[in-house]
Amino acid sequence: MTQVPREHQDLIRRVLAANYFELAIERMWIDEIVDGETVVKARVNERAQVAEVEGKGVGVVDALFHALLARYAVEYQSLKTIRLAGFSVSADIDGKETSTDAMGTVTIDVTNSDQRRFTFSDSSRSVTASIARATVAVVQYFINAERAFITLFNARKDALERGRADLVARYTAELSEVVESTSYAEVIESKKRELR
Repeated sequence: MTQVPREHQDLIRRVLAANYFELAIERMWIDEIVDGETVVKARVNERAQVAEVEGKGVGVVDALFHALLARYAVEYQSLKTIRLAGFSVSADIDGKETSTDAMGTVTIDVTNSDQRRFTFSDSSRSVTASIARATVAVVQYFINAERAFITLFNARKDALERGRADLVARYTAELSEVVESTSYAEVIESKKRELR
């Protein structure tokens, strides 16, 4: 089971509704040189289509993270601002005779450019599968936060043009909540240019 930050998640889901972007790893290949470079190739389901990603790094988390950023950070600029802040694996052995099939929990902490910390985790009997799901959850969360920000920004702009002060106030409040979910420096600057 994957755990994502509850912060603003309900608002993001409500704003995006059917446009909520969901990702899932279908299959993953790992080629790792012990004490060296790791290469990860993965097949990612993006709702109606499948994308192939590949990345290199130091370990599976780093390599998969680079693979996903190579695919999504071009469109979703906020992904460029997040940094890995912590990674841990724990096992729930709890008196079992055989501990090799214990439930494991992978926890990934990331920070944005404002040094706000976000925690993602996944539990299963496969550490590798949990690494994949937790890493995908990080990317999915920040993609959707950025999409929600843009949706609210455009809705606020439309409400301003129509003279709907009630909606302007609502969208402004919601924007201030969603912007806490990540750093939008480049996105905000591009939107400011649109207003000029």
